[in-house]
Amino acid sequence: MSVDQSWFVKPKGTRNRTSAGGIIVRSENGSWLVALVRGEGDGEGYVLPKGGVDKGETLEQAARREIWEEAGFSQLSYIKSLGKKSRLSFDRRRWITTYYYLYTTTQVNPIPTDPHVAYVTEWFPVSGPLPLLFWPEQQELLMDTLPAIEAIIHPLQKPD
Repeated sequence: MSVDQSWFVKPKGTRNRTSAGGIIVRSENGSWLVALVRGEGDGEGYVLPKGGVDKGETLEQAARREIWEEAGFSQLSYIKSLGKKSRLSFDRRRWITTYYYLYTTTQVNPIPTDPHVAYVTEWFPVSGPLPLLFWPEQQELLMDTLPAIEAIIHPLQKPD
């Protein structure tokens, strides 16, 4: 499947859905790594972990829960908000606005907990090369965030 510009134009009458997720990084041997997720055996490519906000949750609480479910991280340190991105859902029936956050972790081998999809979390060096993400707006967010990761995190947590 190909994602073109039509995914980023809201059709009239499309229902809204709020979502939250994040970019997770950790240090290893003086370098920063970023966690990306894909469904096991999924040829669609990598994504940033994210999903719907449940009733009573804040956006940041939803991001943490979705990251735990899809990527398996339970130990996250909040760094900052990364803003929001909007597009049509995979079935093109809802307009999803996703709020993203940047986190660090010390977890190396997380175990995703989603009972419906067998997700796999993989680490990639921030310095590249990085795989292409399935959703272009997530790729844009990741690429926009990468140059700032060390500057943002360095004062808080020095790489090993």
